[in-house]
Amino acid sequence: MSASRGAFPRSLVVASLATLVLTVVATVVGLFVSDFYRDAPVLLPQLYGQDLLTLLVAVPALAASLLLAIRGSLRGYVCWLGVTGYLLYTYASYAFMTAFNELYLVYVALLWLTLYAFVGGMIRLDATALKRAVGEGSVRPYVAFQLLFVALIAFVWLSEILGALAAGTVPESVAAAGLETAVIYSLDLGIVVPAVALSALWLREGRAWGYAFTAVLLVKIATLGGAVSAMAFFMVQDGQPVPVAQLVIFGGITVVSALLLARFFLAMGSGTGQSPLESTTDAKSEV
Repeated sequence: MSASRGAFPRSLVVASLATLVLTVVATVVGLFVSDFYRDAPVLLPQLYGQDLLTLLVAVPALAASLLLAIRGSLRGYVCWLGVTGYLLYTYASYAFMTAFNELYLVYVALLWLTLYAFVGGMIRLDATALKRAVGEGSVRPYVAFQLLFVALIAFVWLSEILGALAAGTVPESVAAAGLETAVIYSLDLGIVVPAVALSALWLREGRAWGYAFTAVLLVKIATLGGAVSAMAFFMVQDGQPVPVAQLVIFGGITVVSALLLARFFLAMGSGTGQSPLESTTDAKSEV
């Protein structure tokens, strides 16, 4: 069956619905089943904070944005992609980093489902329509924020990594968690930082995909920043030290990304009457 303009692929709907169900299962079990996680004590508050933010914010946001995206909302589609990207990042870290538990296959399934939905959704996004909807407003605030984000994340993580390499040890956060390697460093420095840098470059050049990546990344960064704040809350409750510098940096990133996202969405207008999907008369509705 050909995918006409505005037709939201059923495969992506199914993947997102399955993601919603499995995410609720994973977060409820993690939060309410006593002693479920087998990770080092230093990691537990971070897992609880991530689960709480995911259950209370990401799950409702994914459900609402999916419904809007199916109805043809450009804003809804962008939000759906961003929250899916957040869940992809989250369950990649769970699948690769958390100690083996009874939900391991759920984490792997969520990794696959969110990767499928995110890639499938991005390749169908009509980036030109998105750029046209945003209009001719200044992109400098978005470019500046993304470059600042890249600099801050690179500085925070590389200061820990290079310090440990110079001392011939492993970073303290890795050692305290009893991990063999630093999964978050790898995800951030290997995927997130280059993606945000590329997004800033393309946006500065006025490319349509610069607008698309900026919108999706703003949703993802705002959601992830909220998760970091929730982690910090649980760490304080557990009596663990919270690096003030990191708290200020991630808190600031969360607030600024949310404000810029609101500005971006307001610039888009209502988005009615314009499908977020590419017109793909030759493409199949299933990936």
